[in-house]
Amino acid sequence: MHVRPPGPPSGAAAIPDSQGLNLWRADPELARLARLYLPAGLAAHLAPHLDRLGALAGGELDALAAQADRNPPVLRPRSRRGEDRQSIDYHPAYRSMERLAFGEFGLAALSHRGGVLGWAAPMPPAAKYLLTYLFVQAEFGLCCPVSMTDSLTRTLRKFGDPALVARYLPALASQDLDALHQGAMFMTEQGAGSDIAATVVTATPREDGTWSLQGDKWFCSNPDAGLAMVLARREGGPPGLKGVSLFLLPRVLPDGTPNHHRIVRLKEKLGTRSMASGEVTMNGALAWLVGAPEAGFRQMADMVNNSRLSNGVRAAGMMRRATTEALFIAHRRTAFGRRLVEMPLMQRQLAKMLVPTEQARSMVLQTAEALRRADAGEEGAYALLRILTPLLKFRACRDARRVTGDAMEVRGGCGYIEEWSDARLLRDSHLGSIWEGTSNIVALDVLRAAAREGSLPVLRAHLHGLLGNGAALPEALPALDRAIALAEAAQGDPALARQAASALYHLTSAAALAWEAAQLGTPRRLILARLVLQHRVLPRDPLQAEPAELRSLLDDPGAEEGALS
Repeated sequence: MHVRPPGPPSGAAAIPDSQGLNLWRADPELARLARLYLPAGLAAHLAPHLDRLGALAGGELDALAAQADRNPPVLRPRSRRGEDRQSIDYHPAYRSMERLAFGEFGLAALSHRGGVLGWAAPMPPAAKYLLTYLFVQAEFGLCCPVSMTDSLTRTLRKFGDPALVARYLPALASQDLDALHQGAMFMTEQGAGSDIAATVVTATPREDGTWSLQGDKWFCSNPDAGLAMVLARREGGPPGLKGVSLFLLPRVLPDGTPNHHRIVRLKEKLGTRSMASGEVTMNGALAWLVGAPEAGFRQMADMVNNSRLSNGVRAAGMMRRATTEALFIAHRRTAFGRRLVEMPLMQRQLAKMLVPTEQARSMVLQTAEALRRADAGEEGAYALLRILTPLLKFRACRDARRVTGDAMEVRGGCGYIEEWSDARLLRDSHLGSIWEGTSNIVALDVLRAAAREGSLPVLRAHLHGLLGNGAALPEALPALDRAIALAEAAQGDPALARQAASALYHLTSAAALAWEAAQLGTPRRLILARLVLQHRVLPRDPLQAEPAELRSLLDDPGAEEGALS
């Protein structure tokens, strides 16, 4: 006899549930942007892979992420026989996600070699970040080891000895998890977080050309990685940053024996619980010098800036997932005889989430294109990249905290329950404003890029190119002049750094949205650009009523998924 499972209480409607929603199909704007920012052939080639990843992110991958979040890694200091064989136990769900990220989709490899996802050449940054943008909508924690592996590989290829590159590149870019060497970076010390000049971990040269490291690193994510970049102070070196060098630390030495560093304990974190972070004591571990001895911080900054860009991508992806969930609910939940999306105040709340979500996405793609051009050696591209990266990291990571919180509120009391994605998104969203530099540090890096790289004139020229004659956004160019002047003033008064960075971010994202609207023929993105200017840049009277037609912006993410509508 078939027994029907119990439904919601009599007279009540079931809570809208997006489980199984294909997050690629739920976001048709993303497909249009992919065709805009990628070469036509690559965009067409990646479309089925993005579709598969979108289905995973809304289904199986999301379920794995929830399992791994509830079952964090555990440090095993010794084997059961008492042998000093340190290991970290990960939940099988985390291992399954690794097979998807590092294996099937090759997220850490596709920038460094051909053959990933059937594409013969290394892919441009926009391709990697489009895939990551979808992946992170389900799982944030694992994206940190993926990003560090990718960034370590990039830094090693740029600055490392050719023999080291030849030895480790195949393992770093492997899609075979048995052969893969994941990457990490060990920078933070108790007395040296953002202040790298205060580094006290020491490096002593050995006769065989390696170095012996001593001291403790306080916050090391992916601490059991096969390779880590480490900052340490050279014995006998000068004080300050010039005495700090960059080293490559292997988990296993070339002769197959374990290196000497040890994981002291794992951290119990607010978010990213699926991924291990811990304290590491160097204990005389052997490492190789990377690049010029006195350029350690500058070389590590290359890896940090790449990770900051990845942080911005992850913040953008989390905002999109949060907004998708809120829109899905608003189109299906009824109260007082109407769907939530039909209520003007809810429309305003959803639009306040959608605007920063779309700003961040456009900034990700603009920064990815700047990275591609900089790597190709195009004039002015590196200066543009150097300012776009901290702008994205500073503002998008802060916006993600608010957007994920507002999305939780749309779901109501259920959003506060760990069974749904909202709580995990909210916890994870707070990470971006802390790792790879807090908001103050990153806002000051915007000023550093302006002073050292001459980035402001390059940014001005770039935005003029996006805006053309300015007819679509007539207020933008005069506001840009004022924002540039504010950033120049901030170099003499650092207290203005955050204000200046926010102004430049909002104007850059508005210009990008307007350019995309013109290229794609989508007025919707121009409406978003105007909302950015109206609410984030231009002066306005907080007591003046501002009626606005917002309903046209609030597409139903489930419209492509008939079974879920």
